[in-house]
Amino acid sequence: MIKNMKPKSIITYILLFTIGLVLGWLIFGGKETATHNHSTETASEYTCSMHPQIRQQGPGKCPLCGMDLIPVSKSGSGQSSAFIHEMTPEAIAMANIQTTKVKSVSGANELSLTGKIKINEQQLSVVTSKFPGRIEKLYVNFEGQEVRKGEKLATLYSPELVTAQRELLEAKKMANLSPQLYEAAKEKLRLWKISDKQIEQIEASGNVTTTLDVYADASGVVTKRQVSLGDYVSTGSIMMEVANLSSLWVVLDAYESDLSWIKNGSVINFTVPSLPGKKFNATIQYINPVVNPETRSVDVRAVVPNAGNFLKPEMLVNATLQTKLDTKTGGLAIPATAVLWTGKRSIVYVKQQGAMPAFERREITLGARMKDLYLVEKGLEVGEEVVSNGVFAIDASAQLSGNYSMMSSPETKSLEVPDTFRDQLTTVANKYYGVKNALVESNPISAATAAKEVLKALQAVDMKSLEGRAHDEWMALLKPMEQGATGISTKTDVEAQRKDFELLSDHLIEAVELFGLSSEKAYRAYCPMAFDDKGAYWLSEFEDIKNPYFGASMLKCGENREVFRKR
Repeated sequence: MIKNMKPKSIITYILLFTIGLVLGWLIFGGKETATHNHSTETASEYTCSMHPQIRQQGPGKCPLCGMDLIPVSKSGSGQSSAFIHEMTPEAIAMANIQTTKVKSVSGANELSLTGKIKINEQQLSVVTSKFPGRIEKLYVNFEGQEVRKGEKLATLYSPELVTAQRELLEAKKMANLSPQLYEAAKEKLRLWKISDKQIEQIEASGNVTTTLDVYADASGVVTKRQVSLGDYVSTGSIMMEVANLSSLWVVLDAYESDLSWIKNGSVINFTVPSLPGKKFNATIQYINPVVNPETRSVDVRAVVPNAGNFLKPEMLVNATLQTKLDTKTGGLAIPATAVLWTGKRSIVYVKQQGAMPAFERREITLGARMKDLYLVEKGLEVGEEVVSNGVFAIDASAQLSGNYSMMSSPETKSLEVPDTFRDQLTTVANKYYGVKNALVESNPISAATAAKEVLKALQAVDMKSLEGRAHDEWMALLKPMEQGATGISTKTDVEAQRKDFELLSDHLIEAVELFGLSSEKAYRAYCPMAFDDKGAYWLSEFEDIKNPYFGASMLKCGENREVFRKR
């Protein structure tokens, strides 16, 4: 059939076919650059399937097992895939994963403590022997016997006492010749707690006393008796202890996590199992500054009056303490089961909104514990949902998938700086948002004006408040930020401004990573198609993508890669 066709017809068909291809390319091919599928991006971060803690930019070999590294899987959550872990509904059901909303609490807490009744050592009197001798008579027959102040407890025979009395009588005879010897003889008896009145009686009678009585210095109950009739005691030997039980100690065991709730002067309410129906209260007067290394607890001591002598030493007590943190407002709280501990860091998994169930690994700062809850100082907001059951299953699944987990964390770059410096950096970021929003609108005049405000904010930063590495890092970032802001402020071509905006953005983002912001959130967004598919980042004050590198032509092109939270 082709052989029978004329050459002119063949040329006509070829020409029509060529025109059709060109029109098809113009109609359909030209639209390729108008859309962008982020799921087709090439992964730049690689990990090992056997050792998920290994991460590097680009492919290579695992340094532990030598296996080829695989790209970290991408998630559709709109944030950095290494922090977001997706799971199927079936996997969530099998792991029995449950979530709890972050709620606001008043900060009041009822603390339960256990302990014992103890003798008040401040009202404990120890009876000691003032001189050596043998116990001739003992008037305390058992422990628990009540005695009164001034009551006779024992009678001692002391050969040394007899000798000392004879020395006194001989020294008195020569008092006129050797007054120093006379005073020394009396002082020897005084050191044995022989009163001046007793010394005068010895001198007046001229008789030597062979025994001497021991009296109670305070009223109370004999809690310990360490001598018996006929025992020989030396000077300073403990004979017995007398305790006044009208006031007792309540000694409670408090765990380290409870200490933030306990203050001196707080009132505790307690009950004793052996006295059902009776309630007591006491005032905390002392908190032991040293933690018991075996029990990891601290002794908390309160004083309780013992009217009626109902309370006995060594009774067990159950106490409650109504307390509140030293804050004017309440705080946020999450279940204790939601927290994963990794040394100094506390990690939770936050449920993400989207078609596919996903959970974000997030580091938070915890406060005091309230029974089964932890107060949250930083990292969460009211209404967010944290995984409260099955958190270990999610973490294990994230680790096997090559995502960050409890055992693998990104390298931290943060530096400690004064709050005033962080506030000043936040002001710079707020002025920067004005530039970013002007470029979203493709408005070069507004962008130039906003860039001048960025320069003023950079000049107002007090770099003298920084020391050491923090000062060096800021000085290295300051110059390119000023260069980028200056370039934007002096140009009227929006595409040229966008190139300077990239320079400003990259170094401002690095400053935020290092020093943090005092604002609640900031988003590090990324557009892979900026500057002929080279890609570029920017900082945003909101989660919605509004691309400053393309403006209205590709407003939604990009994704959030990281969330910076208030420090």
